[in-house]
Amino acid sequence: MRTINLLCVFIFTAALLSLPACDVHTEKAANGEDKNVDIQTPVGNLHVGNDVDVRDAGLSVYPGARLRPKSEDKDNDSANLSISTEAFGLKVVAAEYTSDDSPDKITAYYRSELKKYGTVIDCHSEKHGNNVNVHSDDKSNKAGPVSCESPNTGNVLELKVGTENNQHIVSVEPQAKGTDFSLVYVKLRGKQGDI
Repeated sequence: MRTINLLCVFIFTAALLSLPACDVHTEKAANGEDKNVDIQTPVGNLHVGNDVDVRDAGLSVYPGARLRPKSEDKDNDSANLSISTEAFGLKVVAAEYTSDDSPDKITAYYRSELKKYGTVIDCHSEKHGNNVNVHSDDKSNKAGPVSCESPNTGNVLELKVGTENNQHIVSVEPQAKGTDFSLVYVKLRGKQGDI
């Protein structure tokens, strides 16, 4: 997910905030940090938050898995982002979990779940989210099937399915005891279509 160009999101947000009739709503978490931000303007809407419902990713949570706790050196490990305008839309749902089970068990579980979306491919990377590519090949908003980035090496296995503009990803990383894994759904649309 880190390779999704967040600069575009910031530019879009700055442009939205500069418009008249802009409505900004911020929801605070119990600790006082921003939890969700909603911006509504006449030209589009933006939602950024950690209000993730993993069902929005089209996958179930592995039995017995726990949300991965926020670490000091990282932002929250869950994200729910949507941008909707007449010109384009983007939806990203991501959540990170941890389990005491082996990477093989988690991989087998999600390989079976992902098959409902098409052919599952295996990619390898050094860290979660290194293999997320989102773009449209032409103006008709057709995108090719998901693929792996080069170099396709590392100890993190990413199971991917779908197209570059509508993909499901499960990233599985072995730990000394158990496994960390991420569930990610990314959908991009052009002028037509719903997010």
